[in-house]
Amino acid sequence: MPPFIPIIPTLNLDEAEIELSFIRSSGPGGQNVNKVATAVQLRFDARRSKSLPDAVASRLIKLAGKRATIAGEIVITANQFRTQEMNRKDAVARLVELIHQAAVPPKKRVKTKPSRSARKDRTDSKVKRSAVKGRRRVSPKDWD
Repeated sequence: MPPFIPIIPTLNLDEAEIELSFIRSSGPGGQNVNKVATAVQLRFDARRSKSLPDAVASRLIKLAGKRATIAGEIVITANQFRTQEMNRKDAVARLVELIHQAAVPPKKRVKTKPSRSARKDRTDSKVKRSAVKGRRRVSPKDWD
């Protein structure tokens, strides 16, 4: 793998900032599961990363949700495949996808107002609905 992982044309991730450790995978698999550490746990310190701008790092931590620690470290566990290499590629790909999503700044919301005809349509439908419900009402003189 190259020393830098491309995210977007203007952003590259330094591979040295990613810490990989291999752990035993859970689930079925017989004796192989008990003796081979095929699952990968990827750790990436987003808050202290020199590769990411501060805005991207804060969006990344927010996007990561429960995968982010209080210290700002992203932890991704990959155990989908039976080999270390495939799980390593999967974990790195998931991190790259997460950073890619965080690298795109959110669009500014433009406030809009409903048009005059939309406001009129809304009030007309409310009046109609009120009339329908009013006709359902039972008057006190009909109680006997």
